[in-house]
Amino acid sequence: MFSLSSKSKNQKSKKSLFSRINSWLHLWLGLASGIIVFIMGITGCILVFEQEIKELTSPYLNVQAQSPDKLLPPSKIYAAVHKALPNKEIHGVWYNGLDKSIKVDIESDSLIYVNPYNGKITGIVHHEDFFHFMDEGHRNLWLERELGSQITAWATFIFFFLLISGLILWFPKKWNKTTRNSSFKIKWDAKFKRLNYDLHNVMGFYTLILAMLIAFTGMLMSFHWLRESTYWISGGWADEKDKKEQVVAVTKDTLSRQQSDKLAAADFIWKKVRTEIARENKEAVIIHFPDEPKEDFYACTDMHRGVWRDLYFDSQSLKLLSKSQKYISDERFSDWLMRSNYSLHIGGIGGLPTKIIYFTASLICASLPVTGFYIWWGRKKKQKTGVTSV
Repeated sequence: MFSLSSKSKNQKSKKSLFSRINSWLHLWLGLASGIIVFIMGITGCILVFEQEIKELTSPYLNVQAQSPDKLLPPSKIYAAVHKALPNKEIHGVWYNGLDKSIKVDIESDSLIYVNPYNGKITGIVHHEDFFHFMDEGHRNLWLERELGSQITAWATFIFFFLLISGLILWFPKKWNKTTRNSSFKIKWDAKFKRLNYDLHNVMGFYTLILAMLIAFTGMLMSFHWLRESTYWISGGWADEKDKKEQVVAVTKDTLSRQQSDKLAAADFIWKKVRTEIARENKEAVIIHFPDEPKEDFYACTDMHRGVWRDLYFDSQSLKLLSKSQKYISDERFSDWLMRSNYSLHIGGIGGLPTKIIYFTASLICASLPVTGFYIWWGRKKKQKTGVTSV
């Protein structure tokens, strides 16, 4: 143990103004946003495997798969739920596949699950479950949405900056065997203080690119100006004059008066989406019943790995409208990027392998504020005592 030498003070003073500012910002912005980043990292870890955990722990979500021809249309599901729950307003039905129950969207704080082959209710689950609680924490810190969403958005913005400033701090001035070992290897047999530093410094480097992707995709969902700018930079709105209305082939089915009501129209659209429009996961389709007679019908299909396809149908002719989305592989890069943003954020883009990678990265991101705080606290204690160890 010895007092701080003039040599170490001189080395500190030799740092450039940029380095000193970067270090100062990294420290204080990290302390200011640390608890928020920690919460978002931990809740993000849990939410990565939400669907997989639910399928294992919720038997009402699964049914015995049968032939697609035996699936009940939306009108039959509507009638079955309405009979069981006559006082509830039904907004839509979500077909999840041949071996999954249908989720029915009702005006309630509960979720209704129905067997797609016989219309029987398999489960009534309160919407405010554990994962909903985690999602509220991840998005809003369990605060009012307007306030909480702004806090998490700007904390994510700060975290993105901290990743860049951290890379600058990590980058060695000279490359040699010692700096390579300290920059790329964790000394597992070291004392806790050194181990903590390596966990912050080295693990932060290895997770840097993925952490930046998670943060940036989160910011795209939070900041309209960033989403618009990214869309423009990636090629969106270019050649708008050459952009033509989407032409969709529609069969010349004639609808009777009976077919013009919303339930018959929903059946018509459901069948059309499954047989003519969907390319992937064809039995997973969402049908929303319009609240107003002139409101467009909404359907969702091609739901796969966090990406989906929004479709809109005219309420009178039931023709597919031009504002409907194309299949994801047919989109321009700018549109593909915007539609894939959620999948890139949660790790669904590559299925279970990328989810495991994202889980690990999110856990490391949650640890960075903790290890960073301990580094600062240890140095602060040194400054108070005026000594340091060799």
